[in-house]
Amino acid sequence: MRRAFICPSKYVQGENELFNLGYFVRQYGTSALLVATKTSVKRVREALDATAAKFGVTFVETDFQGECSRNEIARLSELARKHSCHCTVGLGGGKALDTARCVAAGHGLIVVPTTAATDAPTSHSAVIYKPSGEMEDYAYFLRNPDVVLMDVSIIAASPLRYLVSGMGDALSTYFEARASQRSCAPVNAGLPCGARTGDCAPARGTMAAQALAAACYRTLLDDGYKAVLACQAKLATPALENVIEANTLLSGLGFESGGLAAAHAIHDGLTALEETHAYLHGEKVAFGTLAQLVLENAPTEEIDEVLEFCTSVGLPVCLRDIGVVDISAEDLRNVARKACLPEESIHGMPFPVTEESVAAAIMSADALGNAYRS
Repeated sequence: MRRAFICPSKYVQGENELFNLGYFVRQYGTSALLVATKTSVKRVREALDATAAKFGVTFVETDFQGECSRNEIARLSELARKHSCHCTVGLGGGKALDTARCVAAGHGLIVVPTTAATDAPTSHSAVIYKPSGEMEDYAYFLRNPDVVLMDVSIIAASPLRYLVSGMGDALSTYFEARASQRSCAPVNAGLPCGARTGDCAPARGTMAAQALAAACYRTLLDDGYKAVLACQAKLATPALENVIEANTLLSGLGFESGGLAAAHAIHDGLTALEETHAYLHGEKVAFGTLAQLVLENAPTEEIDEVLEFCTSVGLPVCLRDIGVVDISAEDLRNVARKACLPEESIHGMPFPVTEESVAAAIMSADALGNAYRS
């Protein structure tokens, strides 16, 4: 079977890198659509103005409304056409970056995360949500971002919760890539531009992707807690820099070229519960990872290692941690049903998965998390 590896053209990480944004915009022209909330722009206004002046570029501001929905994508796409923007810059959190990805549609995209909260920055795919916050669909594009620009200074000053959420997203990478490898499941790396219609043969992940996924997990275990302490003090230490890279680059390449499995599908199922909407993507993925380990009957030592890590950095280990205090049988069925939709990544597990087995795994993971806490 063919193998494929997919990645952004450039990944740049360092302190005060936002001052170099204009250089990358200049490779396309002099005008960029800036997909960012007013709050995100306010945080980095000085650097934006400085890089615009230094490199002679203009940022067309958009006041992103906070949800990567079809309506918002259409509104911003029209704004880009109206101002004849030469490229698109996504600045902020995962939903701003996904929206920028959809507006750019595979052409002239620079992403500038202001947190290390997800592994979305490097990806050629985006998650589209309904205006209510419920996950609706995935979008795939021909190319990954042209530039991923990580400003360590900005991320170090961001709220700790976002860094920890990014660790939750990155935590799943190794286990999902491992499951995909065992099942020989096709991964997104082989699915740009038409695979869903059969125009492109599926591809398996590469050894490189597996190695990156394993390095991601080791980095989290080695440096995760130290990075939490550094972020609390708003210091750019080597441990924090390593975790930023793990959350973004190692996890991003590991998931996209290694494959997804149950953890992200269970996350998608959990979005059907309104009480989870106040929680970040990585927080729900962390619990989804525990549920995946239960689903595949992973060794007790491995589950304990994950529980210990999650507890040490402040990630959820039970349903209560993501706002679900008392789940009804009907709600549990809805979560499991959504997680098991035909297009979901849960079918990358190396064995048949049913709604009943997913529901049981969720409740068992919840019990394990509660028992570990007590």
